[in-house]
Amino acid sequence: MGWLALALAAASAAALAVPGGGMYAAMGLSIAAIGTGRAGYRRRSAPARARLAGSGAMAVGTAALVLAAAKYGLTWAALGRLEALFGS
Repeated sequence: MGWLALALAAASAAALAVPGGGMYAAMGLSIAAIGTGRAGYRRRSAPARARLAGSGAMAVGTAALVLAAAKYGLTWAALGRLEALFGS
């Protein structure tokens, strides 16, 4: 479970670089990475490496989610400024 979460976190970080709908994909993948990372970390019967991968996935997923949310907010701020500039 931890390795799947780490793959989801890496995909969410890569989706941030994609223009257009990449930030939405990054948000969804980040939430999935955080959830599966938590499930992988809490499984006590898993090997230590898999649990560490789960906790790393939670960290990377959280960072990618914060960056995607900031990108979303900056997009809305830029659109608001353009609307004020051109007045529609």
